Amino acid sequence: MAKENRSPEFERGWEAAILAAQHWHEDQATQAMVLSRRTRFPKTLEREAEVHRRSAEMMATLSPEDL
Repeated sequence: MAKENRSPEFERGWEAAILAAQHWHEDQATQAMVLSRRTRFPKTLEREAEVHRRSAEMMATLSPEDL
């Protein structure tokens, strides 16, 4: 989608969606780390947390042109 075709409402919606996805991934990473401390086999959950952390970081680099 060309930048000149984007409305202010679209821009606000895009930013809100990216922010919500970032927070969700951050929360999932936190939850996985908490669970990893309570299990006998923490490595899988630690890896899951790392994937969510990376995903949250990558959200900031997304733009509508990536779709």
